[in-house]
Amino acid sequence: MPVAAVNGLAIDYTLHGAPQAPPLLAIMGLGMPAAAWPPALIELLVARGARVITFDNRDTGGSTRFSGARTIPPLVAMLRAALRLPVPAPYTLHDMAADAIGLLDALGIAQAHLVGVSMGGMIAQLAAAQFPQRTASLTSIMSSTGNPRPRVAWGKPRALRTLLARPRDPRDPQSVIDHLERVFGVIGSPAGERERAERRVHLERIVRRGLDAAASRRHLLAVLAAGDRRAWLRRITAPTLVLHGALDPLLPLAAGAETARCIAGARLVVIEGMGHDLPPRLLPRLADEIAAHAGLPGSVTR
Repeated sequence: MPVAAVNGLAIDYTLHGAPQAPPLLAIMGLGMPAAAWPPALIELLVARGARVITFDNRDTGGSTRFSGARTIPPLVAMLRAALRLPVPAPYTLHDMAADAIGLLDALGIAQAHLVGVSMGGMIAQLAAAQFPQRTASLTSIMSSTGNPRPRVAWGKPRALRTLLARPRDPRDPQSVIDHLERVFGVIGSPAGERERAERRVHLERIVRRGLDAAASRRHLLAVLAAGDRRAWLRRITAPTLVLHGALDPLLPLAAGAETARCIAGARLVVIEGMGHDLPPRLLPRLADEIAAHAGLPGSVTR
């Protein structure tokens, strides 16, 4: 993967599709490298006429890591956030939004469609709010507003406990894969045997790219340090689509609904049968929704 110099960091990225196609910047979620985007979804978006840009957020994959940065325990940070107290963090979502726009600068792209999933949706929201002239459209997937109220901030306790758990041996790739299987078995969409096997293959690809539990904690701190972002969301002027799974146990549907309410003219689409993941059987539906919203040349009008 090529590397771009962005805000004093090295950001690892990949371009998919024809150079002349409308650019679509895909922003991944907490702790995950760009390899977490299902290749089939990227292929579907390219087939619908997008030039898809995927990249490793800071602290993931081949991008600059913040190893050794001092942090506070996640539970302490969550308590401070719930009490609306400042959360110290090595960086915030605002810094990560600046990375996304900085990558567009490095690639000479004036404007792009922004698509973010989970924490990536939060980053995309802030990028759209702070850089309206750079945002052709916004698609926020299974994300939230940062409102600390429990009903919209967090889903089921088991999902949160699973997310905060650690692999038995973080240095052993198989242990990390097994851990991720447990995580997505709780937060992901209901899956049959074949889909679970596909998920395992996908998780193996992600782990090969590189995962770091400490970096995931720093990402969580970045989310909590950004605080309540509803005022920022009200600044967004780009056409906005909010996609959210009806079965999301980590960020409840109420979080997606609130996101849409905070953005003028935003459209909420609830995806039945979807949890907090991007399951193979729903990828064509997701690609159709994103492509139609962005007005891609190969999209189907909805």
